[in-house]
Amino acid sequence: MGTPHIGAAPGDFAPLVLMPGDPRRARRIAETFLADARLVTDVRGVLGYTGTHRGEPMSVLASGMGIPSVSIYATELFRHYGVRRIVRVGTAGAIPHTVSLRDVVIASAAHTDSSVSGLLVNGVSLSLTPSYRLLRAAADAAGETTADVAAERGGGVVHIGPVFTSDHFYLDRPAVFDALEGRGTLAVEMEAAGLYAVAGSEGGEALAVLTASDHVRTGEALTAEARETCFDRAVRIAAAALLGDA
Repeated sequence: MGTPHIGAAPGDFAPLVLMPGDPRRARRIAETFLADARLVTDVRGVLGYTGTHRGEPMSVLASGMGIPSVSIYATELFRHYGVRRIVRVGTAGAIPHTVSLRDVVIASAAHTDSSVSGLLVNGVSLSLTPSYRLLRAAADAAGETTADVAAERGGGVVHIGPVFTSDHFYLDRPAVFDALEGRGTLAVEMEAAGLYAVAGSEGGEALAVLTASDHVRTGEALTAEARETCFDRAVRIAAAALLGDA
């Protein structure tokens, strides 16, 4: 029963999955966002739950940090549990000054310094992009798709554009961020490219909906407590995308 990294039985996961990085965030989503949620896996402390949202079965599973970790969990969900759609709901570092803390970034593409984009097809560096249906549904759910709208109370502006998925959290690379910003890149994070690569390989659909928790230009950052409570808007957008045009 289960896989090397997931202890759930066949049928325990819904076809639609929200995927934060932090297991505590997965538990919070299950407790506050899903109805009748039940724990279906806790292997290595990585928590997964299944319940319903708006009457539809929906699951949440933590991914851990980085491309290798998210790739393992996404592959096993798509390949062994009949999952069709995964939306990452995580945090990211804002790059341009037009993106502020608590803003939501819907990742329309994922640039990366990882080798993942060149491993899938020999000799080709693939463009890593989300499902168009999920992207469009998320944009519709956000209500407004540009940064030129007023933020809803308690939440930030929604931006749509490319992100940079990096294997390196602590490297100081201002010239890289300058170049990325010049090409419209909105934020840096560590998982979206891996998730998009897996979805493309496994015939699934994926998207990343991220909350800006810190800013690489200004050094501003949310507290750990704020990170746990400020991403509700991103979760609502992600869940609506999962349910839209299925």
